[in-house]
Amino acid sequence: MTLRWGPELEIGISVIDSQHERIVEYINKAEHSHQHHSQNELLEVLDELVDYTLSHFAFEETLMEEAGYPFCKAHKKVHALFTRRVSGYHDRAKAGEDVTEELMHTLKSWLVNHIKHDDRDYSGAVRANMNEATKRAKARKGGWMTRLFG
Repeated sequence: MTLRWGPELEIGISVIDSQHERIVEYINKAEHSHQHHSQNELLEVLDELVDYTLSHFAFEETLMEEAGYPFCKAHKKVHALFTRRVSGYHDRAKAGEDVTEELMHTLKSWLVNHIKHDDRDYSGAVRANMNEATKRAKARKGGWMTRLFG
């Protein structure tokens, strides 16, 4: 079953939502490779998914740290556990094992649950921090009146 991106998966931070949507696309590519029995395509998609997910996690963790999100360490641990799990699937697939069914179930259920719960938990703190940073940047770019009285 193809995963569909929709408002129920948005957390209200456009850059993160775009990244999550891209991860959904990778998951759907993996499912496509399974449906077409293409082990090589699956391995390529897994390589891309792992690389993209690692960079997404790093970006997300930076935003949480900058926002002072109190559960950042716990969130990082969840990311690390997931990364190890997907790497295990990747290693098994490279060894020739068909892990697609198990992998697809894990990817879909984990991603949806992670976004709807863990990521939504930090979104308020990160949005507030981003809004404050935007206000400060705008004030610095304003005229002399803004700089004097802002």
